[in-house]
This record gives sequence, C-alpha cells and structure tokens, in this order.
Amino acid sequence: MVSPTTNLRSLSQLPPQTRTLTGAGGLQLAATAFPTAAALQADSTLLFAHGFGQTRGAWLRTGLALAAEGYAGLSYDARGHGESARNAGDAAYTGEEFADDLIIVAGEHVQPPVLIGASMGGLFGLLAESRWPGLFRAMVLVDITPRWEEAGMQRILAFMTAFPDGFDSLEHASDIIAAYLPHRRSRKTPDELRELLREGDDARWRWHWDPRLIDDLVRDSAQHQDSIADAARAIRCPVLLISGGRSDLVSSRTVEEFQALVPHAAHAHLPEATHMLAGDDNDAFTATVLEYLAALPAAAAASELATPLSAPGESAVTTSVPGASP
Repeated sequence: MVSPTTNLRSLSQLPPQTRTLTGAGGLQLAATAFPTAAALQADSTLLFAHGFGQTRGAWLRTGLALAAEGYAGLSYDARGHGESARNAGDAAYTGEEFADDLIIVAGEHVQPPVLIGASMGGLFGLLAESRWPGLFRAMVLVDITPRWEEAGMQRILAFMTAFPDGFDSLEHASDIIAAYLPHRRSRKTPDELRELLREGDDARWRWHWDPRLIDDLVRDSAQHQDSIADAARAIRCPVLLISGGRSDLVSSRTVEEFQALVPHAAHAHLPEATHMLAGDDNDAFTATVLEYLAALPAAAAASELATPLSAPGESAVTTSVPGASP
C-alpha cells in the first residue's frame, strides 16, 4: 500500500477537475473532482463535505492522496460558501436544504459513495442518510458527534463573527488566524487565504461565506441536537468517527454517547489534533481514512451481520482503527 504522502507526480496526468453541480431548488454548487486512472476498488467513489466556514479546498491534499490510491472523489462548496451560489435574499438557510443538497449530489453517483464529512458536513450526512437509508456506502465523520460541547461551539462562533467589517489585508487575516490556531507550525499562504476570503469594493477582506448563515443556521444549532441524535440512531451503514484529542467540540463524553447511538461505529482518535483535524495533521488523517477504506468490505459485512442497534445507555463496542489511538 502506498503512503498518503506518496509523490503525486503520477497525478500530473489527472489533475483535479472543476465542475458545477445542481443542488436543491436548482441552486448551483461549485465542485472539484479527483479522478483516478484506474480505480483499485469496485466501489471507490468518495464524497467530501466540508465544515462550516470552510470550502471544498479543505479536501485538496486528502483528495489527491486518496485518488493516488485508486479512490476517486468529489468535493463541493456547500450552499452559501466559497464559489457556490447563495440563497436569495428572502430565503433563509435551513438544515433541510443542506441535507437535500447532499442527497441530490450523492444520488447522482452510479454507486453509493463513501461520505467523508467534517463537522457541519458530517451532521448533514447523518440527517441525509437517516432520511434516505443506503444513500452512502459508509460514512467517515470528522470530529463531530450529534451532541457537542457548547463551549467549543461558542468559541468557534466568536472567532467567525469577530470581524464583521473584514480584515485590513491578507496579512492581517493571517495574524488573526495564527492567533486562533497557535498550535499550527505554518501559516496559510496568500493563495490559501484567497480561498477563504473575498476582497470587497472597499479593499477589505471578508470571509467567503454568506454572513446570514450565522443567524439562520449556526447560532441556535444546539436546539437541533436531539433530532440529529435520532438520525444517528437510525444509521445502519458502516461508520468511522475520527476525533481530535485537543478538540473543544468533541469530548470523551460526546464520543461515548455517539457510540451508544451507533454501536457498530469504529472510532479513531488522533491525540494531537484539534477540531480542525484534517488541517492539523493531514498525513495522519489521510492515513486513517485510507486504512478504513481498505478494510471497508469487511466492515460492511460485519455491519450487515450486526444485531439491532442498542438503546441509549447500553454498552457500546469501540472498534479500533489501525494506526490511530483507540
């Protein structure tokens, strides 16, 4: 097996491809496909769903590395994010719309894809799979559980709303992001920052996402935790939860509750990662995903043979993933 840090020269003939998808209500979604010359697995398609405030660019390194291993992938900017269209001014954003987008995009695949969903993307993945069982071949949830630590959510919200009038320059934005993520050894490059920020007519740089998303979708998101937990309880496809040991959103408490809701789920723990797990240590994250994908046929068979899900409060079995802390 080739390491996720494989020299990517072999991909020079198959660069990422920009696409435009159609989501719920006909809304246009900007996407990137990671093609592979010859898939190594019969069901190799991956669908990447990013977290709030991110773009499809968050999956670039992982998408390229997994494509090099024969797993073709597709990532897209969620509505109101990046280069995807925004809702009309009189149309509020709803969680149902985001789940509908996932259902539509996944449904366009010939075979059910494996969803790799970070934070918001993972939550809407749970809702989508519960509404349309069998939509995904399997799910990889990246540092998100149906219930989360509210203090961590408030910290993220405070950061995302701290500069409503934008940043003076890309360097100013880089300073603020570096202060928010002091554990990162390197800063984002100007090109990486341009994926996250947009320059306005006033020469100030603002986040790429629609600011209405804060009040429409994020600020009161805690009220939806019960319905998300109900959705998780209905999941039957194979699931891997990857959590960060330094995450302030996912804790041992929320992981234990998730395991009670989805007792057949595997759990991998990356002790040095925060909530921004794929960005903190992309090599370790990608290696964990790759090992799970390689073992997925066996995992799928085990899931089919599993007994009905246990009720909340019953003991759950933790499945370890090679190369990650249990």
